[in-house]
Amino acid sequence: MTERFHSYEPRHGHGLQHDPFNAIVGPRPIGWISSVSQTGQVNLAPYSFFNAFNYVPPIIGFSSIGYKDTLRNVEQTGEFVWNLATQSLAEAMNQTCAPVPPEVNEFELAQLTQLPSVLVRAPRVGESPVSFECKVTQITQLQGMDGERVSTWLVLGEVVRVHIQKSCIETGIYNTAHAGHILRGGGPADYFTVGPEQLFKMHRPQ
Repeated sequence: MTERFHSYEPRHGHGLQHDPFNAIVGPRPIGWISSVSQTGQVNLAPYSFFNAFNYVPPIIGFSSIGYKDTLRNVEQTGEFVWNLATQSLAEAMNQTCAPVPPEVNEFELAQLTQLPSVLVRAPRVGESPVSFECKVTQITQLQGMDGERVSTWLVLGEVVRVHIQKSCIETGIYNTAHAGHILRGGGPADYFTVGPEQLFKMHRPQ
């Protein structure tokens, strides 16, 4: 039976060409986060560790591996915006993860439009079909089972205003397949798309 499995303890290494962890826990939605510093410097960056965690109030979160500009900004201001990354925006999204100095505006780098938000200072990506304006609720530095803190911070935020392109709403229902979501897989460059061909319906037992 053991010959059927490649088994390992992460602390001793995985023994493969690329760590399979984030390929197995995936594909994952992309946290395309816009933020602004106390001095007004705008930042836009994608985070592959991102998801939703609560309905009421709606809470989303992303993890910053390393102390990056986005984390510094949300600590300073307590605000951020999540923007939906779609297939048509994939190249622009990829441009915004370039390792550039804090004074570089990634909106300009990727030739994206800054739209003003309503309840937060951080701008929205004008080309994105969905944006969530968020207020930070918690920032937690993660730690291992030995109690040692790691250089990763989990940021949770309550969604205080939602912007949805009307073309994504059909008969009062948001059409995920129509919006063209992209998702992060594993390996150095794997992404996935969401479309009608992946859709199947399964209702909960009554």
